[in-house]
Amino acid sequence: MLLFFINCSNEEPVETSKKNIDVSDTDRSYEEFDISYGNDPKQKIDLYLPAKRTSNTKIIILIHGGGWSGGDKEEMTPIKELVKKDFQNVAIANINYRLADADNKPFPMQVNDITSVIDFLKLNKSKYNISENLGFIGISAGAHLSMLWAYSFDSNKKTSMVCNIVGPTNLIDPEYINAASTNTELQDLLNLYGIDASSSFLEEASPLHQVTASAPPTILFYGGKDPLIPTSQGIDLRDKLQTLGVTHEFTLYPEAGHGWVGLELLDTWLKLKVFISSHL
Repeated sequence: MLLFFINCSNEEPVETSKKNIDVSDTDRSYEEFDISYGNDPKQKIDLYLPAKRTSNTKIIILIHGGGWSGGDKEEMTPIKELVKKDFQNVAIANINYRLADADNKPFPMQVNDITSVIDFLKLNKSKYNISENLGFIGISAGAHLSMLWAYSFDSNKKTSMVCNIVGPTNLIDPEYINAASTNTELQDLLNLYGIDASSSFLEEASPLHQVTASAPPTILFYGGKDPLIPTSQGIDLRDKLQTLGVTHEFTLYPEAGHGWVGLELLDTWLKLKVFISSHL
């Protein structure tokens, strides 16, 4: 699911601890890994703070994919490296969250984890010398969670922008349900929400049904030949954002699947970079 960004870095990033650097030294960059924001082993974040940070420094939160039941924040390392390179005045929080299984539904567990991350950052904003203003970059399930939190759970309206790369938007989309009838992998993902989940519950967990006119600017990327996410998931959200008057951009790569490389990859980052510059 991270084919998008694998080729964007010429070498493997090496993460080294900076525990010898005082976090209060705001003239220097600071990195801290596997910070606990809850009691579960998966409730960890990696934090990257820029040099010359102030109380106005904004945060980009990275949310990995993995079908709500897998994945890890390490998969977002290539994106983290791009953000660090091109946005040297922005803080980054790369997060893990509790994974769903037969006994633990993704919703509301995982959006609750995002809330816990936001609360942790808010509680420690003076320590880290950062603001409460933030943006999201999410891939696949991580994009779904990014949108859902920003549209439905950001009661303080601190989200400045959301990037959705191949994220599910509507869990009751007929095309999504029809695709699941012939795709075991997709059906297993939907079953995480409950085999007999009600339509009202699935709507509550669907960004398309939660978005309002006050939603933050949103940029969407989809592949026309994605075996997991029908193009209707992106097109329907695009159309609703248009109707609501929400600032948005939409890109569909007709020949791409659930990830892409080459010129499409370059196009994605160039568009996302401009969008972040304009809205974060």
